[in-house]
Amino acid sequence: MKTVLEMRNISKFYYGNQVLKNVSISVGEGEILGLVGENGAGKSTLMNILFGMPVIHSTGGFEGEIIFEGQKVDIDSPSKAMELGIGMVHQEFMLLPGFTVTENIKLNREITRPNLLSKMLGTKGKRLETLDIPAMRRDARQALDTIKMHSIDEMEYVASLPVAHKQFVEIAREIDKRTLKLLVLDEPTAVLTESEAENLLNIIRLLSEKGISIIFISHRLHEILEVAHRIVILRDGQVVAEGRKEEFTVYQIAEKMVGRKIENVQLPPRKKEISENNVIMSIKHLKVHMPGEEVKDFSIDIREGEILGIGGLAGQGKLGIANGIFGLYPAEGDVTYMGKSYQLNSPMYALKSGIVYVSEDRRGVGLLLDESVEMNIVATAITAFGMFTKKFLGFTVYDRKAIRQHAENLIKELDIRCKGPTQPVRRLSGGNQQKVCLARAFTLNPKLLFVSEPTRGIDVGAKKLVLDYLVKLNREHGITIVLTSSELAELKSICDRIAIVAEGKLAAVLPPTAPDVEFGLAMAGELKEVKVNG
Repeated sequence: MKTVLEMRNISKFYYGNQVLKNVSISVGEGEILGLVGENGAGKSTLMNILFGMPVIHSTGGFEGEIIFEGQKVDIDSPSKAMELGIGMVHQEFMLLPGFTVTENIKLNREITRPNLLSKMLGTKGKRLETLDIPAMRRDARQALDTIKMHSIDEMEYVASLPVAHKQFVEIAREIDKRTLKLLVLDEPTAVLTESEAENLLNIIRLLSEKGISIIFISHRLHEILEVAHRIVILRDGQVVAEGRKEEFTVYQIAEKMVGRKIENVQLPPRKKEISENNVIMSIKHLKVHMPGEEVKDFSIDIREGEILGIGGLAGQGKLGIANGIFGLYPAEGDVTYMGKSYQLNSPMYALKSGIVYVSEDRRGVGLLLDESVEMNIVATAITAFGMFTKKFLGFTVYDRKAIRQHAENLIKELDIRCKGPTQPVRRLSGGNQQKVCLARAFTLNPKLLFVSEPTRGIDVGAKKLVLDYLVKLNREHGITIVLTSSELAELKSICDRIAIVAEGKLAAVLPPTAPDVEFGLAMAGELKEVKVNG
């Protein structure tokens, strides 16, 4: 088999953190390579390097070399990748919703025809030529028919398409590039139903038969085994196993994917033991309409005083739970809190009830980037509860002295590295921004704290400090914590129980001491006999 792609000894650092360590992979002509690994294993970074994404080159580039069709190549931009015949369908849709399917498929490769004005200007009039819509439409139709998407109207606007059809339009766009030799599919089935996913697997086989090489990234391990010729497993930025698919079972892949040494952290004792009968919040049949993290039917009892972990692979709904409970996305279900019926879809109600949420999107939702550290720490407390204010001549004004004192105390306690309480949050590192989010949460005196991806994008030292602080809030202040994280090791290090979410539903509740393979199988939706602890 002719080798189309080799990536040799690829290493990548982000701000001092090594996320890829001497990774080597190869793909033959018409071969389907299944690439699997936990969130954060390095799959998307490796593919971003292959596709020349700007985020790679704006952060210092990478080490190693790429050989394409026998030649060493320097892929410094997506356009260079496309020139070579490499296509990529990303996890997030790269479509323009206000354009038609045809316009999206032919974007940057439009077909034009001369008009009277362009003819008069000769070669200078090329830019004034008219779009040849019939020709573009024929090409789009052909690309859609190639992947057997006869039901998609090529003149329909992308905004009105269901999610699955958008995914297929992305693939059709790549197929329309007649020079396509290698196609990367990054979690293409994450947003699809089982029947839609099966359809996509058939399309992948069809493209393989046409001689197009495929790198197929999926969290659904049975899909990988069904369609791939070879499998590469990444863990913590390294290749931990590779071979023909016949050499693996779902069980073995899951074990390799998540198996790692967990540091034995000695957690301080609690003042009060947790009782499974003492439930602070009971969630029944929760549905949350959060795009990309849809929760379909999630139920669990959260015990007062515990740290409950929520894990699962990307797009499975784990992030939707906290967003739904706090009212940031439309939610429905039967939720009781401290023995009373809980009102969904109202962030202010949640805050007034003692429920606080630290979002995974710290820059988009969690922080006021142009405001100072101290104002970020107290802003929600001022807005929701009128804290840190005082009366002056009949007017309510900020109590600047109280704000400064409170901010300085938390800056010291959380070791927030800043020039002082007046420094704009935008100028802090990611780890210090996350600490500001936690400082604001603690300022609100929560009874129940939801924290999503608290250590995403921050260095190892900052990670430890953030996790230690969560343990301190739990142990010393008795705050019940629900910690959502993509890092299983993180959950296992401080949580009492870990709920795994798959396909928008609870797949299992496991103790942190459960074997890695059980977590891997639960994440992949393959754990059939679940011993649910609570």
